[in-house]
Amino acid sequence: MTAIDPHGGKLVSRMTQKAAGGALTVTISDDLANDVENIADGIFSPLEGFLSQADFESVVKRGRLASDLPWTVPIVLDVDKETATKMKQAGDVALKTAQGPEFAVLHVEEVYTFDKQATSQSVYGTTDQNHPGVAKTLSMNEYLVGGKIDYTVRPGDDPIRKYRMTPEQTRKAFSDAGWKSVVAFQTRNPPHVAHEMLQKTSLTTHDGVFVNPLIGKKKSGDFADDVILESYIAMIDNYYPKNRCILGTLHTEMRYAGPKEAIHHAIMRQNYGCTNIIIGRDHAGVGKYYSPFAAQEIFSDYTDLVIEPIFFPAFYYCRKCLTFTNERACPHSPEFHEQISGTKMRSMIDAGQAPSEFILRPEVSKVIMGHKKPFVD
Repeated sequence: MTAIDPHGGKLVSRMTQKAAGGALTVTISDDLANDVENIADGIFSPLEGFLSQADFESVVKRGRLASDLPWTVPIVLDVDKETATKMKQAGDVALKTAQGPEFAVLHVEEVYTFDKQATSQSVYGTTDQNHPGVAKTLSMNEYLVGGKIDYTVRPGDDPIRKYRMTPEQTRKAFSDAGWKSVVAFQTRNPPHVAHEMLQKTSLTTHDGVFVNPLIGKKKSGDFADDVILESYIAMIDNYYPKNRCILGTLHTEMRYAGPKEAIHHAIMRQNYGCTNIIIGRDHAGVGKYYSPFAAQEIFSDYTDLVIEPIFFPAFYYCRKCLTFTNERACPHSPEFHEQISGTKMRSMIDAGQAPSEFILRPEVSKVIMGHKKPFVD
């Protein structure tokens, strides 16, 4: 096992062999079902279910649970008034998705309302409805249901889910590899060369890197999940030492909460057993809602986190230095820089033009260009 403790000191497990029955069955989205599984596996430790009112209000006001433990992104179940009343009366409620069987039981403890504007402002730093997180919050039902969950039936395997790892599995894998220091890398994009440089730079002073792409709901124009995963497999197979990198998928939706989501990402990776997490420029950002290094600056408010962030400036290729570098190490003017931009990469791919080797490894470029629809509609 790695030396780092889970967030809150104990790895939560809400898996059970009991049947997922209840007096009432409620259908939830696939993304919310993923988060119920994340609760059960301890990825969201110390949460044992959906937030109580006291915890929810504390997260919104302070970015911490009522116990004062850091927590910045509310994990909640929203329902309409009629469903809320039925759930409160039922007590134990079975959860299912539209296409799947009952997979979990929610032990209803309380039902409460919430302020959508205040929640948006706190979590996303804005109430602008053009922000995808704000738009989702404003479209939520009026009532939230708090209570612990018990998870009973996992969904069937698919080509992507087979890469999903629980904290128990990652901690064992890190231990088996002999790693004491593990750097997490969060991503929602295929790996351009700058990402590779960030990861490999961290490997010069740490035992291993845990590449943990986020699989789940994303905004239109983001890369599709299968493209992201296949691209990372191609990069790791061709450019990484076999004993220095582990690939595992994280199944949850992007919130685009910028700095608040950076803390959330760090907490999840601590639960996986990572000692560090790379926080780069505009981590978990969208548009121009956050300053480029806001996600790094917020960590000064969370010095009680056990996992330690690693801050990097943006990397680029310098034709004068003849290497990938950054502003801290390169003295040359922008005319020598090959900037590596996700926006630029998407534009080239949309135009059917393969990005240069200064942006994408050829093996990664081949994967992306081989997909007819590499982006989310």
